Amino acid sequence: MRTWTRSWPVLVAGVFSLPAIAGPPYLTDDPQPTDAGHYETYFFVAGASARDGDAGSGGVDFNFGAADDLQLTAVLPIAWNAPAGGKAANGLGNVELAAKYQFLHQRDHGFDVAFFPRVFLPAGNASVGERNASLLLPLWVQHSWDTWSVFGGGGCEIHRGGGARDFCQFGLATTKQAMGNLQIGMELYHHTPDAADSRSGTDANFGMVYDIDPRLHLMASFGKGLQNRADTDRTIWYAALLWTL
Repeated sequence: MRTWTRSWPVLVAGVFSLPAIAGPPYLTDDPQPTDAGHYETYFFVAGASARDGDAGSGGVDFNFGAADDLQLTAVLPIAWNAPAGGKAANGLGNVELAAKYQFLHQRDHGFDVAFFPRVFLPAGNASVGERNASLLLPLWVQHSWDTWSVFGGGGCEIHRGGGARDFCQFGLATTKQAMGNLQIGMELYHHTPDAADSRSGTDANFGMVYDIDPRLHLMASFGKGLQNRADTDRTIWYAALLWTL
């Protein structure tokens, strides 16, 4: 199974919202698409907590290898938002549609490189998602050797309308196949302010993927915010069951 780092849904909780850049189990993505003719289905739950409250989502993240080097993605999340001292809300979160195209390969150029544009569509519940659609335009790069892999990159997300603003996000991760069925990894991830009243953020995250069998995989990650720690005390986490076919 390839290293998997695809897409988190939008997590909104006051001033510590997390941009939707990646997923199981890291925020940083990799450039490798789902193999042609195969499927990947993630049953996930993810969350963030801070002094201002808690937020998260759970749902289905579906990927299909539509052709060689081309992956199509759809994410359908149920999200919740529980601001400190405010009213909790839940409902359908922002729906994500995406396509990953890998145009360079390590065997030929020394690196794998892919373009992975994503559209986030509002689901009509502003309490747990954005009011307007947005577009993320990232580029991802990876190099692997022996039992190690290093990948990273980033891009900018374009917003129109509402209180959100255009912002950029970048990440760098490394993973190691520690055992035959266990992969461990860590990453650093940074994003610029995504709203008028928000600040830049940097997170350090640790993750693991455990292969139950060739089709079922458990994955999880946990991280802490490094910037503005005294003000935010932010913690993020992710867990999923991956079924491959």
